[in-house]
Amino acid sequence: MQDFRNLRVWHTAHALTLSVYRATSDFPAGERYGLASQLRRAAASIGANIAEGCGRSSDADTRRCLHIAIGSVCELHNHVLLARDLGLIEESRANGIESELTLVRRMLLRLVARFGTR
Repeated sequence: MQDFRNLRVWHTAHALTLSVYRATSDFPAGERYGLASQLRRAAASIGANIAEGCGRSSDADTRRCLHIAIGSVCELHNHVLLARDLGLIEESRANGIESELTLVRRMLLRLVARFGTR
């Protein structure tokens, strides 16, 4: 596999992570180690798993890391919806993050498909 920094999906996931960090920067202090932490960890996990997959020696290992990244996309989506419903993230900001999530998920699914099902 190539250097993860050459993948558009990694750059898109990185931008998503930055969006999540900005969105959670003004969460109440009581959420610093709660939902804000969960959101940030799930977001950072997406890019980290893409990078890890690029360092693996087999297609199967790379595919597994990419599937974990997809799982983190789903986890992050859940947390964004919860934060929105709790009034911690404005509707418009949540919608923007959801759009980014959809794009990253699609890109990951296309990348996984390139590795086949073996």
